[in-house]
Amino acid sequence: MKRLLLVIALFGMTLAQAKSFHVTLYEKSILGSTELKPGDYTIELKDQQVVVKNGKTEAQAPVKVENEQNKFSTTTVRYSNGDGHYKITEIRLGGTNMKLVVSN
Repeated sequence: MKRLLLVIALFGMTLAQAKSFHVTLYEKSILGSTELKPGDYTIELKDQQVVVKNGKTEAQAPVKVENEQNKFSTTTVRYSNGDGHYKITEIRLGGTNMKLVVSN
């Protein structure tokens, strides 16, 4: 019985870690060293790294996970634009209270 509960718990943790989110980028955006074209993307969190994918295009960057008091209603992206490029600095994950702060 304990073994069954352990297997169920591990399976649940795996599903929780594999959750993905969707976002639409409306401008050319830079994540890490990769430029992403406008379009729809899938966001995954893997071992303190954010992975943003659209087909064969994939960008990764280290992130710090922070929790806010309230849940975000939608997934949104915050940028810095100091040098004329939209660099992703933060991703707020809709349906959660987690935000991913991109490390530079």
